[in-house]
Amino acid sequence: MKPIPIIDLFAGPGGLGEGFSSVKDNNGNFVFDIRLSIEKDESAHDTLLWRSFYRQFVLNGEIVPSEYYKAYRESDLRNREEIIKKALAKYPQGEHASNEAQLLELGSKAWPAKKVDKLIKSRLGDKSGNWVLIGGPPCQAYSNAGRSRVGGVSKDDHRVYLYKEYLRIIKKHKPAVFVMENVKGLLSAKVGNEKVFDWMKKDLVVGGKYELHSFVKPAIADKDYLIRSEDYGVPQQRHRVILLGVKKGLKHSGKYLEKLEEQINLESVIGKLPKVRSGITKTFIGFKEKELDKNGKPKRAYKIQQDSEELWNSILTGFIDKMKVWDEIPLNGLSKGAKRFKNGVGAEFLPCTNTIENSHKLKDWYRGIDSRKLKGVANHVSKGHMTQDLYRYLFSGLFVEKYGTFPRINDYAKHSDELVPDHSNAKSGDFSDRFRVQIKDKPATTVTCHISKDGHYFIHYDPEQCRSLTVREAARIQTFPDNYLFRGSRTQQFHQVGNAVPPYLARQLGEIVKSILEAK
Repeated sequence: MKPIPIIDLFAGPGGLGEGFSSVKDNNGNFVFDIRLSIEKDESAHDTLLWRSFYRQFVLNGEIVPSEYYKAYRESDLRNREEIIKKALAKYPQGEHASNEAQLLELGSKAWPAKKVDKLIKSRLGDKSGNWVLIGGPPCQAYSNAGRSRVGGVSKDDHRVYLYKEYLRIIKKHKPAVFVMENVKGLLSAKVGNEKVFDWMKKDLVVGGKYELHSFVKPAIADKDYLIRSEDYGVPQQRHRVILLGVKKGLKHSGKYLEKLEEQINLESVIGKLPKVRSGITKTFIGFKEKELDKNGKPKRAYKIQQDSEELWNSILTGFIDKMKVWDEIPLNGLSKGAKRFKNGVGAEFLPCTNTIENSHKLKDWYRGIDSRKLKGVANHVSKGHMTQDLYRYLFSGLFVEKYGTFPRINDYAKHSDELVPDHSNAKSGDFSDRFRVQIKDKPATTVTCHISKDGHYFIHYDPEQCRSLTVREAARIQTFPDNYLFRGSRTQQFHQVGNAVPPYLARQLGEIVKSILEAK
């Protein structure tokens, strides 16, 4: 039996597709084949393209070429891109990948419906009808955070209606099954007085031609469509609405996601990755009284810092000395000053071995069959931070070690005025938990694309490293295999990871879809 075609819309870096494409049947054959992945973001598309190249070899049982691993182990981004460019041109699988991973924006003038339909038909070939549609229409408009900024969902926000392009494709091309992912906020989002989720459910049954199901349990209430990823082997408290649409005539197998008895904690998936220190970017030195910002307040003035091991050790040791005076929070291994790390701030590739315990449930998923060829991990560079933020990171990490919970803004203020951000509303609700340490013995909080900005919400639990998470750590939390290479700048890499569906969860969704299609 040939693999069942999949079309992946709004694909991001490919989390859903990665999970589905890993599903096998009882004979060890791959069940699904990603025929088309559509993404509008250029860096995410680049990641999709390179992963598709890798997948062509794996799907056909062929040896992955050495260029894939050479690119993985290349720390210079320009050199890496040159290796990838040559490999894509050298092998036929490069052309196949280019046909599969398409850089385009659904719903745009450049890609009207007829043009999109022609592309889909060409990629499905003679499998029209016996295929699966997956994807998550852009979700920022539905997110609780996004709505709070604008006072609700705007009827003029085109992202609200992009799911209708997804719906149009269902109506036109009639997949056997579709899977649609979105944020938790979708359940409460409204346009005017109408609940978005209500009209989505009404639309998606397509006049009675499809039945909607939950992946968790027989759906009765809206909340039954909500998946709590931490219950299913993902080391992250990521809660998402995921709908399963099944064409009338196909029977649901009665199979649902199975909860684990014990959740996977953060330390178990990132604790053995190479230790790296934070970088230093600048120091806040005061206000420019004669220069005002758009709100009419004096602009902040900074001194640019040239990052170095010596500077980092000097600054951190100074903070440690200040904290000794408090004689309240144990400094543990830092009582003599900042630690030195052989890997510095990390790199786009760091040689290493044994990055996860052999007994770990996800060890094989992360490391795969080619871990020896990787010879380390990619995308493991720390962010640079303002020196005052390093003080907060250090304090919050040590605070968590003592109290088991991250400090609130009042805890910062209680110990030192220097720990309080220099914002007029620092003690308001907006900043009460702005600096959040990830707790090592629990699943991480939700990784979002905001991690690409300041990282304050994603502080590493190890105060010695005194930093926010790296891309590889965020990717581990999202359950991307280690051989998954994220392309683009570090900011773009963070953005891709934060927007993705956890591949390990997607694999379990794929198993359920497989059970439905096998019962035909």
